[in-house]
Amino acid sequence: MAEPSYLTVLSLGFVLGLRHALDTDHIAAVSTVLAERPSWSASGLIGFSWGLGHTLVLLLVGALVLMLQVSIPEPLAVGAECAVGVMLVVLGGMLGVKLVRERWHLHRHDHDGKQHIHLHSHAMTSGHGHPHWWRESIKPLCIGMAHGMAGSAALLLVVLSSSHTIPQGLGYIAVFGLGSIIGMVLIGLALSLPVVWSLSIGRPVLLAVQGLASLGSIGLGLSMLIHIAMGAHPL
Repeated sequence: MAEPSYLTVLSLGFVLGLRHALDTDHIAAVSTVLAERPSWSASGLIGFSWGLGHTLVLLLVGALVLMLQVSIPEPLAVGAECAVGVMLVVLGGMLGVKLVRERWHLHRHDHDGKQHIHLHSHAMTSGHGHPHWWRESIKPLCIGMAHGMAGSAALLLVVLSSSHTIPQGLGYIAVFGLGSIIGMVLIGLALSLPVVWSLSIGRPVLLAVQGLASLGSIGLGLSMLIHIAMGAHPL
């Protein structure tokens, strides 16, 4: 049976990169960041930054592995998976702490002789400052780098078995990374739908969406750590 052409391998790598962005831990991590930034522009930037960080680490590790013709030690791969689990718990916890610190509560007051109830936060400020794009991209970039390290072991096994030269291997990783970048940008836009939608309805719904993102990230992170401790592969 003839071996597939290199173009076919690259096409497959791109498709696998798109699919890779759909991994549950990737979605959970990015969701916690998106929940803090309910806007379309932020969602695209966050998805792109995640994918870029993910690809940069894969290329760096891939170059070392291909040049030295070695595999990633299993303890290192497991440690990277543990780091992702811990990161998910921390991200979810940070979002939860932020929601608590904002001290949202129902505030009753009189207006034109009638009582009204509004959701109110003493942590809200009237400043007009806004984060710059590079500040918004740092967190998802670091998250993507962590995921890239955790996922590098399995990917590089495929690269080592299907590539005959270092440029071919790096080309496959680059195309795979491009697929993951595009996939995560699309996922970021999709995940922003409930966040932006909830903000348009009202603060209580947005808080519920943010709370679910926080709990989901913590729950998945703990599940990954438990599976690793039991000797099973993470979800």
